[in-house]
Amino acid sequence: MDSLDLIQTFREVARRGSFSATARAQGVSPASVSKSIVQLETRFGLRLFNRTTRKVSLTDAGQLLFERSGALLELIDLTQGELHERATHPSGRLQLTAPHGLMQTDLPALLGQFMLQYPEVTLDLHVTDRVLNLVEEGIDLAFRVGPIDDANQIVRRLVPIDFVAAAAPAYWRARGKPSHPRDLLTHAQLAHNLFGEAPRWHFSVQGKPLELPLQPRFAATSQMPLVTLALQGVGVLWGSRRALAPHFERGELEPALEAFSPTDIWLHAVYTQRRHNSAALRALLAHLDEFAQAFRHAEAGASSTG
Repeated sequence: MDSLDLIQTFREVARRGSFSATARAQGVSPASVSKSIVQLETRFGLRLFNRTTRKVSLTDAGQLLFERSGALLELIDLTQGELHERATHPSGRLQLTAPHGLMQTDLPALLGQFMLQYPEVTLDLHVTDRVLNLVEEGIDLAFRVGPIDDANQIVRRLVPIDFVAAAAPAYWRARGKPSHPRDLLTHAQLAHNLFGEAPRWHFSVQGKPLELPLQPRFAATSQMPLVTLALQGVGVLWGSRRALAPHFERGELEPALEAFSPTDIWLHAVYTQRRHNSAALRALLAHLDEFAQAFRHAEAGASSTG
């Protein structure tokens, strides 16, 4: 029997003034109640009851425990209720992480839709291109692009990420559009470059991977300045069609090399526990699944009409 159960039995004996009355109320034997009290007295190293043949009464130590334990048990009951609420009703705070490049996609709006649907859930989004350790840094869910190497993590595929070359129309007119990824070696490259890594662009050519080492005219650890420079006509970037779509729709950028996008790059939702997740995390995962299903239906519809 744990300490809380022992204290609850102790309080029942103190209220009733009798081991046998407590035993009848709990549906156990008087010997079982007596054993629980002895256990508790042994743990504290103090006698909690004065015992006579007819009744029991609290000692000074017992009176102190009775006075202090009431608030403790009320707090525990309240906490258990709140924990049950978190387990069954989406509420509380979720810690998320995502790379900078996803901030230019519809991910922020997707999270906003989730928060409108579940107003009692609060989100903290850590935007970084560093791969965070989910357990050590207390992250409930990570959005990641590309392969996930950690077998201890649970990975849900959401949507495929298509990559295209993009530049301003004036740049393409001046330099000519490439017909093969290797043609980009003669262009001004605007490259995303993580610290300590040589910038490279990855393509798929006739089903085989092609890695293109770069000597960029401009490199940055974030995609955002690359888009600004591409809009100015400085050079070419290789980025997510999803992130660049607004610029394509407005005619500010033009895509190229669409047929050479890698076919194995996906947006993933990554987390660490299959069981005992909060209702808030389960609701977010369901929301992301709905988004992924809607995307697949839209793609299937576009393919059938095309």
